[in-house]
Order: sequence, then C-alpha cells, then structure tokens
Amino acid sequence: MTERYEQLKTIVQQYLPDDVDVAQISMESNFTEDLNINSANLVDVVLDVEDEFDILLENEDMDGMKTVKDALRIIDGKINSTK
Repeated sequence: MTERYEQLKTIVQQYLPDDVDVAQISMESNFTEDLNINSANLVDVVLDVEDEFDILLENEDMDGMKTVKDALRIIDGKINSTK
C-alpha cells in the first residue's frame, strides 16, 4: 500500500493550489476540505488515477473518494477485483 500511496501523492501533488504544501498530504487528508482541490481538478485526479493504476472508476467510486485513504481503498479494491 505504501507504493500506491506514493503514486497517489505524486498525482495529487500536481493539483494542489499554491497555498497547500505536499507535506500536508496524509492518509486522512480530505481532497476538497484539507487539500483545497476544486471539483474540476478532482476529476483530473480521478482520470490520472485511472491511467496510473489501469483501473476504471465508476461514479459511485468517485463519490466515495473523499480522503486519500478512501482513494487507496477504492484503488486496492479495483486492482484486487481484476486479479
């Protein structure tokens, strides 16, 4: 999970506004509230996650992706379901 966490951090880092430092990204970080990622950029995060991990995220997956931990849980679930 650590490797996926680092991959996700790299993706999220690209969309952080200037007032948020990459060091603020933690497992508990809420994408919109803690990291100030707007909804348009959140869609870009989702698209990059799909490309990076070679998965397809459904609308309900995106709705459940509030925190970094949520995103990793969903990513892990998708990867494990394709094995």
